Amino acid sequence: MGTIGLFISFEGIDGAGKSTHITALADAFKAQGRVVTLTREPGGTPLAEKLRTLVLNDPMDPLTEALLIFAARRDHLQQVIEPALARGEVVLCDRFTDATFAYQGGGRGFDLKVLATLEQWAQALPQGTLRQPDLTVWFDLPPEVAAERLAGARVPDKFEAQPVEFFRRVADGYEKRAAEAPQRFARINAAQDRHKVWQQVISAFVRRGWLAIMVAANGGPK
Repeated sequence: MGTIGLFISFEGIDGAGKSTHITALADAFKAQGRVVTLTREPGGTPLAEKLRTLVLNDPMDPLTEALLIFAARRDHLQQVIEPALARGEVVLCDRFTDATFAYQGGGRGFDLKVLATLEQWAQALPQGTLRQPDLTVWFDLPPEVAAERLAGARVPDKFEAQPVEFFRRVADGYEKRAAEAPQRFARINAAQDRHKVWQQVISAFVRRGWLAIMVAANGGPK
């Protein structure tokens, strides 16, 4: 029997610090001999990256936005995620469907039932189940702290430029999504210093038997 693939998503509002820890976690898995695919959403394929540019920069109504995001997700699943999992790889994805429910559903106030329908369509597997991450690492950070971290960091896209109240709604969206699938979420207190955040992240994987303690102890964000 071959190695079983793992699908891990990373979630949180902009400024929560997840990207730094994704790279460190990839190194930890590689040190254990696993093949790792690092990817992101929206994006991850040539087509999905084109759609990402549209979604992050062009004005559009919420339904158009949601349709483009799920179109990008479908292509990403078909071209990258499912083949990597079939090969027994560890897929580390910067955002997945929880972000859509948080940003479009929570932040924009878009119809959650429509999002759930699109989720069923885009993520359906041949055996009739729904592709979801094996674990979602949620970097939970107060929106006010995230805003301070982002201030002046780079030219913001149309989401990063939203007011703090928008990100409060996004954070609430993540909270609701996590409450619906608590066994899938590892909630990380992202307001702490980097080392403490890393310890929380790595312990979630050690507890599940996905990483050895020695490998985890020698890693961490640079």
